[in-house]
Amino acid sequence: MMRFWPFAAFVALAGFLYVGLSLDPHEVPSPLINKPAPAFTLPQLHDPAKMFSSQDMKGQVWLLNVWASWCVSCKEEHPVLLSLAQQNIVPILGLDYKDKNEDGEAWLRSGGNPYTLVATDKDGRVGINYGVYGVPETYVIDKQGVIRYKQIGAVTRENLQKKILPLIAELQAK
Repeated sequence: MMRFWPFAAFVALAGFLYVGLSLDPHEVPSPLINKPAPAFTLPQLHDPAKMFSSQDMKGQVWLLNVWASWCVSCKEEHPVLLSLAQQNIVPILGLDYKDKNEDGEAWLRSGGNPYTLVATDKDGRVGINYGVYGVPETYVIDKQGVIRYKQIGAVTRENLQKKILPLIAELQAK
């Protein structure tokens, strides 16, 4: 009977591996879903003397997009965000994560700026409070300041159409 334990342990580990590999890494559940978004006050990218507070968005549905000039996937999602911004459906607030101001500003000048406003999180503390795994990440935050959705990785036209925009419409109607 004792010689079957290693085999049983191997089968159990293989089962966990099989289940783990079948999961979508963009669907990692966040413990912050349906909880108040962490409050923050940070300097604005284009005018560091001005501060932006997440509390300024109370009463509005909004997106918080965490990005950086050094992020390859951020470049992939950028055209999607630019298109969304042109539609004027929802304010998109940018959080320039662990980046130099001059690099963030240059990146937005060259690629266009989809953001209503950009705050800078140079030391990454706000990102830590939001549970950022890596950039880009996007949060849908409701009128009461509660996180309703977290997109890990680039926002694509598909997940924008299928998940994010329907949720925004639902939250704006409330």
